Amino acid sequence: MKKFKTFTGTVCAVDRANIDTDALIPKEYLKSIKRTGFGHALFSDWRYKADGTDNPEFILNQPKTQGASVLIGRTNFGCGSSREHAVWAVAQQGFKVVIAPTEGEVPGFADIFRNNCSKNGVLTIQLSSEQVDQLFEMAAADAPLEATVNLEGQVVNMGGAEFSFEIDPAVKEKLLLGMDDISETLQYEADISTFETTHNSQFPSV
Repeated sequence: MKKFKTFTGTVCAVDRANIDTDALIPKEYLKSIKRTGFGHALFSDWRYKADGTDNPEFILNQPKTQGASVLIGRTNFGCGSSREHAVWAVAQQGFKVVIAPTEGEVPGFADIFRNNCSKNGVLTIQLSSEQVDQLFEMAAADAPLEATVNLEGQVVNMGGAEFSFEIDPAVKEKLLLGMDDISETLQYEADISTFETTHNSQFPSV
């Protein structure tokens, strides 16, 4: 997993709440056992027409969002099944950050989706519903909207406005270090090797 660095990227705002993992990547794409090649499948039911051509009405196909790396949605983003393919599709489309609002007791993200994002190098940011409304207003303009995301400083700068966000310190550290579950385990590779060498794997006699 690559280290998360401060970057400036184009915004794509999908103005829908409860975007579930089947909307992010429909079940027909789950047959592959590989972890690559899912970017084109992101939002495929909305992104493509029945004949497979691009749907010009969908925001991801519009000129102002080409090459976008910051995705904005509404509450409960990533709900539904636990399929990790949804996060793979988000990341492989080029998105480094997903922003969604909390609204009362409704979270910005489903827990499993949010955890899967952190393990795949995608930063999830929860802001207030008023702040996200402001972001959608900015994104409604015809020109591309750019955002600068600074994880270390925990701020997003967009359209001349600055938005601070909270993040679990452990998740922040892993993203900044580019550390997934495997690389975290490999920190103890020497200890694991020693254990494997010295451990008596034979069951004791009864």
